[in-house]
Amino acid sequence: MPHLVILYTSNIEAKADMPKFCRALADVMVEIADEEGKKVFPTGGVRVLAYPAAHGAVADGKHDYGFAYLNLRMAKGRSDAVKSKTGERLMAVAREFLDPLFSSGYLGVTLHIDEGHEVVDVKHSTIHPLFGKP
Repeated sequence: MPHLVILYTSNIEAKADMPKFCRALADVMVEIADEEGKKVFPTGGVRVLAYPAAHGAVADGKHDYGFAYLNLRMAKGRSDAVKSKTGERLMAVAREFLDPLFSSGYLGVTLHIDEGHEVVDVKHSTIHPLFGKP
């Protein structure tokens, strides 16, 4: 973990390079540091996954509205300042990347950051060992 999941209306697909968007968000997550300059997220644990909604309805349906929901899930332990910085940086990337859609139509973007205590947290990965501890 951290995992950032993007759920978006399918009309965004033709207007945005979603693989490039995912990479830009992942790059920001890898770069984020805490107050002491230490990496906040383990490089090997960063995941950004995007899914177009097969069906959806936004607002009154009178326009070709678009919507993207970004949900970052992270384990507990980061300071409030780090969580705020993370949200601000991710939203800045989203706004910059999606600016052409904001400029040419109707689009809403929501970012939520969830932090929680996992009841069960089981992992197996051959990716983490490539990067060691953050």
